[in-house]
Amino acid sequence: MSKKRQKEIKRRKKRKKKKKSFIGRLFLFLVYEVIVGGIFSLLIAFYGPFDNVKSTLVGTAMATYKHQYIATTFLSKDEINKILNKDKGISNSSLKENYGDIKIRNKYGNSVERYDINTAKFDGYILEIKNPQKVKIGYTKYMGKMGERTSKMAERHGAVAAVNGGGFRDVSSTGKLWTGTGAYPEGLVISNGKVIYNDFKSGQKVNVTAFTKEGLLVVGDHTVDELLKMGVVEALSFRNTLIINGKPIPYNEGINPRTAIGQKQDGTIVLLVIDGRRGIKQGATLEEVENILLQRGVVNASNLDGGSSSTMYYKGKVINRPCNWDGERTVATSIYVEP
Repeated sequence: MSKKRQKEIKRRKKRKKKKKSFIGRLFLFLVYEVIVGGIFSLLIAFYGPFDNVKSTLVGTAMATYKHQYIATTFLSKDEINKILNKDKGISNSSLKENYGDIKIRNKYGNSVERYDINTAKFDGYILEIKNPQKVKIGYTKYMGKMGERTSKMAERHGAVAAVNGGGFRDVSSTGKLWTGTGAYPEGLVISNGKVIYNDFKSGQKVNVTAFTKEGLLVVGDHTVDELLKMGVVEALSFRNTLIINGKPIPYNEGINPRTAIGQKQDGTIVLLVIDGRRGIKQGATLEEVENILLQRGVVNASNLDGGSSSTMYYKGKVINRPCNWDGERTVATSIYVEP
């Protein structure tokens, strides 16, 4: 090979190396810009003058346990609570639940009816359970180690239907945070009349979704002793109470996949799951959830864990589209329906 040819080959190799080096530097620069821009945007959102942006971001982050760190990294607990409660015209404790208006009609057998919702903003799924005594609280059989999928809990109990339940501490058995295991419930779990889990102080009021032996849905803030005196045999906790005595409670929260439960005057239980975080369909606000439940005739209702936890199981399969990266995620508790 001639010297001229060898020099030409060397020049080409140098040009290729320079090109690769340039592309590599450009890629790193773009990654750097995205990271810095993202952090700067969060700082502006949390500490800037845009209160509406801050409220929406905090409400969206705090709606699920998985993404609460987005808010807690920048704001204190008191600041977060102040934002969440700022527009709350009615507090949970200011309304006294009147359960005397609930007249349970179906105490034998069971009928479950499904309704689908399709809008430009979200897709939703509703199950109406005529016999409320068939609704039970399930919990992971790996308590303290890892969570369990809602569908697996349902199958283990021979359930005809189920949704995910309350919150949980997103921590592994080794203490690593944000692992998505669902090993430890948050707050209270009562199942089949037994207190399975309780990390609240004696006399402390907690926001609950609970059922008495007769099938009455109990919502709002209660102590464990109050619940047991009321004859509660199934319970879990999350936030927030959505409807009390037919009156919706206003909240300042963002858009998310949602799970909720309510009861009509005739005792019928309404389970609702709304999908989100898919393309232009990002989910629903709590106000939109309340409106759906009110249209179904619900008089008392609670919000359950949403986001990537939102799951609805019916007739042997998951019928919604969970937004978790690998599909249905493991959780600590569920609400299931006996056949």
